[in-house]
Amino acid sequence: MKNQKVMNRWLVVVGAILIQLSLGAIYAWSVFTPALTEAGWSKAQTQDVFAAGLAFFAIVMVIAGRLMPKIGPRRLAIAGGIVLGIGYVAAGLTGGTSYWPTLLFIGVVGGSGIGLAYVVPIAVGMRWFPDKKGMITGLAVAGFGFGAMLWVKLAGTWGGLIASLGLGPVFLIYGAVFAIAVLIGGIWMVFPPEGWKPAGWAPPELKAGAPASNEAAGFGSGEMLRTPQYYMILLTFAFSASAGLMSIGLMKLFPGEALQANGLSPAEASAVAGTAMAVFFSLANGIGRIAWGTISDRLGAKRSIIIMAATQGVFVIAFQEMAGTTGLLYLGAALIGFNFGGNFALFPVITASTFGTKFIGQNYGWVFLAYGIGGIFGPKLGGELGDMGNFPLAFTICGAACLLAAVIAAMVRPPQRRNAQAVRAT
Repeated sequence: MKNQKVMNRWLVVVGAILIQLSLGAIYAWSVFTPALTEAGWSKAQTQDVFAAGLAFFAIVMVIAGRLMPKIGPRRLAIAGGIVLGIGYVAAGLTGGTSYWPTLLFIGVVGGSGIGLAYVVPIAVGMRWFPDKKGMITGLAVAGFGFGAMLWVKLAGTWGGLIASLGLGPVFLIYGAVFAIAVLIGGIWMVFPPEGWKPAGWAPPELKAGAPASNEAAGFGSGEMLRTPQYYMILLTFAFSASAGLMSIGLMKLFPGEALQANGLSPAEASAVAGTAMAVFFSLANGIGRIAWGTISDRLGAKRSIIIMAATQGVFVIAFQEMAGTTGLLYLGAALIGFNFGGNFALFPVITASTFGTKFIGQNYGWVFLAYGIGGIFGPKLGGELGDMGNFPLAFTICGAACLLAAVIAAMVRPPQRRNAQAVRAT
């Protein structure tokens, strides 16, 4: 091991950010919804694509977790980038404004590509940074949040791509860029050599006087799925994610209506709502991933999730009153985005601390199904109530769900093994 040349582990962070910048395209969906409603889509239909993308993202992640040990993280990441790129390119070739092709290519195909690649930087990062799991997970997924700001602004006010080119060409360009960026980032997606650990670091179970830890044992997916802790974590994540995902899907539509009701012109309201999503929500989303990951290294993932979910419930309920005033809209978008970003740093860590890091690639795919549940419930709830003219009720329901999530998280305890032998991943 001493004579073996080992890659600089910070290259994994560079690769992870490149990959996640592209995968964050799904959060840029709201920038396309005004053009689609102008083309005759209902509000609920615009959210169908977003919901389908989130659902297939989560479902395919389970498959990706099982594929990673077989084909390796590098090939899995590259496959995800290619599938994501194909989805957007195909949507562009069909014009970008037809409902069923867009639902299929961006929602189903694009979401599947994201699901294939997403777990790779998390699993690889935890292996290279066992000493800083929270921080590195936050960094690894920060690009996902920052990516939304980049793609929204390029398509909207900064680049004006939608106005100058139309939806079809923008989807074509984005698909090509996504595929290339993930291919480059995938180069560094490799696990460290067997037995490698950072200089001067000792695993918790080897420290004098350390209590028994699930980190060392490693629950396989089959064993994890038989524990009540898995379902408690799943529900907590689903409730917390649904609020943020609903807010993302409605960040242009609801504030746009609220701002116009308070005297802004349609153009002014659209610009303000776009800034709320592309700048305040997106920046806070990315910062929140790093900040909550770092916080969890100090407070622990469970305590951090309780704080995050409880405050998110308050922010989401309050947002219905904040959305009609420019300054309060920006503040509300930033607070919700900051907490929403925390989901993606904290739930991989609580999965690892509860069930071990050995099978984190497989196990987190099962936990991440919660994101798909939230991705269907939140956006669909917001879209349907929006068509009924009752956006505020959607925010109240999702805010209450976050408060319930904090209660469930408080009840999670480490599971006890049924036998002392290691269990194979299933």
